[in-house]
Amino acid sequence: MKRYQATCALVTLALTALAACAPVRPWERGALAHRCMRPAQQGARAILREHVVAVREGATGGMGAAGAGCGCD
Repeated sequence: MKRYQATCALVTLALTALAACAPVRPWERGALAHRCMRPAQQGARAILREHVVAVREGATGGMGAAGAGCGCD
């Protein structure tokens, strides 16, 4: 009986894991990379601030990342 339960549990776990996997076609990646798909939604003000900094500095990214502490950032 225990072997049957263990087998059922293993099969259920395998089916659950396989159901969560789905291939993403190259033309679908753009929709998944959209800003609304990010886990942490940012407000319009933060997006505008990032845009202003990117235009002023000529670079993007680095918002919210900790520096080295030496002032060379």
